[in-house]
Amino acid sequence: MTVADVLERVEVQAGLEPEVAGRPVTGLEYDSRRVEPGHLFFAFLGQRFDGRRFAPEARKRGAVAVVCETPQPDYDRGPWIQVRHGRKALALASRNFYQQAAGAVAVTGITGTNGKTTTAYLLDSVLRAAGYTTAMIGTIEYVLAGQPRPADNTTPESLDVYRILDELQRAGGTHAVMEVSSHALDQGRVYGLPFHTAVFTNLSRDHLDYHGTMEDYFRAKCLLFQPDGRPAPAHAAINADDAWGAKIPLAESTKALRYGFSAEADVRAAGISAGFEGVRFQLECPGGTYRVESPLLGRVNAYNILAAFTAGLTYSLEPEAILEGIRTCRRVPGRFERIDEGQPFLVIVDYAHTDDALRNVLAAARDLNPKRILTVFGCGGDRDRAKRPLMGEAAAQGSDFVVVTSDNPRSEDPLAIINDALVGLRRYDVPHRTEPDREAAIRLALGEARAGDLVLIAGKGHETYQVVKDRKIPFDDREAARRILGEFGYRKEAS
Repeated sequence: MTVADVLERVEVQAGLEPEVAGRPVTGLEYDSRRVEPGHLFFAFLGQRFDGRRFAPEARKRGAVAVVCETPQPDYDRGPWIQVRHGRKALALASRNFYQQAAGAVAVTGITGTNGKTTTAYLLDSVLRAAGYTTAMIGTIEYVLAGQPRPADNTTPESLDVYRILDELQRAGGTHAVMEVSSHALDQGRVYGLPFHTAVFTNLSRDHLDYHGTMEDYFRAKCLLFQPDGRPAPAHAAINADDAWGAKIPLAESTKALRYGFSAEADVRAAGISAGFEGVRFQLECPGGTYRVESPLLGRVNAYNILAAFTAGLTYSLEPEAILEGIRTCRRVPGRFERIDEGQPFLVIVDYAHTDDALRNVLAAARDLNPKRILTVFGCGGDRDRAKRPLMGEAAAQGSDFVVVTSDNPRSEDPLAIINDALVGLRRYDVPHRTEPDREAAIRLALGEARAGDLVLIAGKGHETYQVVKDRKIPFDDREAARRILGEFGYRKEAS
């Protein structure tokens, strides 16, 4: 494959002379440290790094040319191909280079503010239960043919996506499920990637520090459903109860199924019960009525189950086979995850980090009929400040006692972030404390808990770090809770 072959359909503005266009390409790379002879190097301008600075290193390692969306800088010499959009260029080049995998693997993309991760776990379980070898790409981890690997981003760079699809195809896999973030859609990380099914979970306030307005946030989400350098998805599964879902523009060729609790939904849940045993409800769809039983806790998971079931239908799976996959998906790390050390009260860790997600998880907690709900939460630094009082309000409305603490303060003063959240919390007469040290805050809440209570530790879920200034400090809510419960004398014997 030549440079010209790799860059087919890419908007090239300069530098693709015949001598460069005919050079053979053995691989693609955007990290100069991984460049090998024959690679085409893509240089991006990021917030922290200027990829152009690494072009000379890439050439020393054998790069045949550099691709970038800006003109060649004075300090670099050698073939320089200027393109209109760097990440879209990489996405199309990756598709061209790994074209066999792009055609052989059916990809489901899941977007929305909340529920992406759990829906991805559920659908992956459904596909595996149906006998398929799969890949799952998401916030917590990437899993390829049953083998987990660390996740760097919710949605990785396009080149990494295609590498995963290529590995999957070589392993005999046929289906991939991936979370698709609004950042990834806006930046072109999935540009040109063909989707068999596109899923929309919901939309609520988040990431406005990046997008600016809800309208722009929504427009980014819509890119998953539109022909953006690729055919429109063959199928769509959309939350019928979400007002934004009704506004998603769909191509005429896309076959849409809508799910939810309302009568307008094609796939509908009725008679929902949620307790310690999990979620139970009747599912009504065009093929009949079925009984759903899932070990996942919380009423909010009914939506995630409906989304996964609907996506399963787009692959012509039998409803009974889909329900088996749902039944065998037992837990999702950091999503309403129970910490049990034999204490006489419940401890739940959840990733909820928006006001809508916090309301949903508190409603799920209330379904378990605890005597009191004690909530620990914080708000991220260097992010949308207007979200903070809304989260404080949500915590106050759903809790009996609240501890406001830190959650990835980044470059901001944790006390200033806490004060922003207190603006909303103090609109309600709920007992509360402030403690910027997150472990001390968890200890405070656990020490306050009594038999029959529920302690919700919200915001970080599966994350194993705190971001303070420019450092990542190891910290895991789940480990902290277990350690503190042990200090209090609770320790469950290993079975």
